[in-house]
Amino acid sequence: MINSIDAGIPMLTEVIPAPSAANAPEPHPAPPAPGAALTEEIAALELRAAPGWDEEQLQQLEYEIRERVLYQVLDRIDFVLEQRVRDSLADVLQTAVEGLAREIKDGLHHSIRDVVTRAVTQEITKLQTAKK
Repeated sequence: MINSIDAGIPMLTEVIPAPSAANAPEPHPAPPAPGAALTEEIAALELRAAPGWDEEQLQQLEYEIRERVLYQVLDRIDFVLEQRVRDSLADVLQTAVEGLAREIKDGLHHSIRDVVTRAVTQEITKLQTAKK
């Protein structure tokens, strides 16, 4: 006898149908490849081109494609150029900071050496004066 709580649990002898393709979970779409948006835009523009287009319409289509490609390339160039400037500037600043730190350290060592030398000389002079 099957308990009412266990009624939803299949028995080992029951055949459970496999999920159909309609019920199967959809796979995650692959991330778009670089330039995929541009390729899709060009494909959409090319679909507009019909075999019966005249020269002016084809030139207009070519102009639109060229402009879209140009703007996307310019956007990418701006990003790459900015990144390279930042990297180069970081290297230059790091070198400048290291040089400045070295100069400050050397100057501080020299100043401390001079101060200690004068202080020792003064103390020795005081001791020699006191003995006389």
